[in-house]
Amino acid sequence: MSSSHKLKVALAQIAPVWLDKSKTLVKIKQQILDASQQNCELIVFGEALLPGYPFWVANTNGAVFNSTTQKEIHRHYIQNAVQVEKGDLDEICNLAKEHNIAIYLGLMERAADRGGHSIYCSLAYINQEGSIKSMHRKLMPTYEERLTWASGDGNGLKVHPLKDFTVGGLNCWENWMPLPRAALYGMGENLHIAVWPGSEVNTKDITRFIARESRSYVISVSSLMRKSDIPKNIPHVQEILDNVPDELANGGSCIASPDGEWLIPPVLHKEGLIIATLNFNRVLEERQNFDAVGHYSRPDVTQLTVNRERQCTIKINN
Repeated sequence: MSSSHKLKVALAQIAPVWLDKSKTLVKIKQQILDASQQNCELIVFGEALLPGYPFWVANTNGAVFNSTTQKEIHRHYIQNAVQVEKGDLDEICNLAKEHNIAIYLGLMERAADRGGHSIYCSLAYINQEGSIKSMHRKLMPTYEERLTWASGDGNGLKVHPLKDFTVGGLNCWENWMPLPRAALYGMGENLHIAVWPGSEVNTKDITRFIARESRSYVISVSSLMRKSDIPKNIPHVQEILDNVPDELANGGSCIASPDGEWLIPPVLHKEGLIIATLNFNRVLEERQNFDAVGHYSRPDVTQLTVNRERQCTIKINN
């Protein structure tokens, strides 16, 4: 698309090959190719899609202490998490560059700078030149997620230029946290990306709320997950299959316009790409009567401090 104020976006509402990094990467790459063939300039994938959300925790008594079952499933999860330093995202970055498409990808990150044995729910932004420009680690895992995910830091609270737009993103219930939202607004965000494991219960209210608060476009992308998506090679798979429902995530991907009205209401049970074109002019029009960090702010009364230092257990002085 030649006009800088128009942006064609794709919401990839797909199921992972659950807890299988290699096979899920194959699905992700195909979605990128399909989106590029339709001239999309941004594609977004759901929270923790690579290699999948930890649905077993809530369904197999995950809080039992010192459980062999939980340890062995967790070990399998770590083994299938993304190791950026070892090149796990190289092919994705190459596709972004080759097809001139930006990517937001929800993944489980096995972080070398934190020892390499814990995993973080991360949201990677890869620009149209194929460079990873931010890796946002979820600040606070929600409820049972804390049994398998570590807490992140503010290093990934960043925004990025994309044509006339400025994009930023948060994971799942981080979107309910007022201060991280405000941090992104203050950096100039006008296209907000919210990624979820998959449910219209999550997306149907907050997507429109953030759009009305920020007067920005908001893209919410969820995954699908069915019992049939569970491979048979996962440790203790039969216990998992015996305890999970037939459908664990029903989608709910959607887009709200800067006035808070639906551009695309939540889409349920449908796997594939959801495509729309955004018009940046709508952002400027809706900022006329409200701009939370501009003319409708009082920085002399309230201000926010953001610590973007990447947290690490050790600091090595050479």
